[in-house]
Amino acid sequence: MESILDIIKQDWEHPAGFDPGIEQIVVNDTLDETNKKGIRTRFVRFSPGAKTEVKFIHDYHEEVYLVQGDQILLDAAKLQPLERYQQGHYFTRPAGTYHGPFSSESGCVLLEVHYYNK
Repeated sequence: MESILDIIKQDWEHPAGFDPGIEQIVVNDTLDETNKKGIRTRFVRFSPGAKTEVKFIHDYHEEVYLVQGDQILLDAAKLQPLERYQQGHYFTRPAGTYHGPFSSESGCVLLEVHYYNK
């Protein structure tokens, strides 16, 4: 059965453990990291100037679409720009792929899908 979520009307939340200026709206979350199954779909928003400071790695697959704004891949040691991404870029990251840290000059909105292949 189809369900419709008006993202514009949803409240963004700042979950514990997220860096300042980064929020999310969770659309669907059956991701079970203990039993290695399920899927999580969410929107992530960076405020202008927001950044993460560490590399990420996880045991599930991740696909990310940069819906709006800019995102910058930073050098993990110096937090200096390495590569700039713009609206429309799509990222596929197999489980175990290091990625980040990231920042955004103008702010951005990402659509993320996390899942296990089982």
